[in-house]
Amino acid sequence: MANETETQQSEAVAGAETGTKTEGQPSESQRGLGSESKIKPAAFDSFKQRVVNSAASTGNMNLLLDVPMKIEVRLGSAKMIIKDLLQLGQGSVIELDKIAGDPMDILISEKLIARGEIVVVNDMFGVRITDIVSPVERIETLK
Repeated sequence: MANETETQQSEAVAGAETGTKTEGQPSESQRGLGSESKIKPAAFDSFKQRVVNSAASTGNMNLLLDVPMKIEVRLGSAKMIIKDLLQLGQGSVIELDKIAGDPMDILISEKLIARGEIVVVNDMFGVRITDIVSPVERIETLK
């Protein structure tokens, strides 16, 4: 079967070179290659910077204002071997990598954006933002 396909391809190439049509192959006019067709170069928009209308960009930003984002406050973390994990029970204490009084990491969609301190508001935990992470620091955390 592979030999038949190779033979058909060879005949098609030979027919194209001599101008003869092989069976099962479209003619030049059917392929759009007749003498009356004209080839034109593709036209693309330029990549020059455009002036952005501030009213339009504000309208576009408004589309994103009700998109929910996951916010996390990371208290700390620890590494344990399985043997120690299996020995944990009620009342066990896990030592974290943060020192008491250190600011907590505030993450949005798992990306560090700020640090803050834990507060209690109406018997609920909250976090007071004490430091916004600079864009340079955010880029460093991506690496």
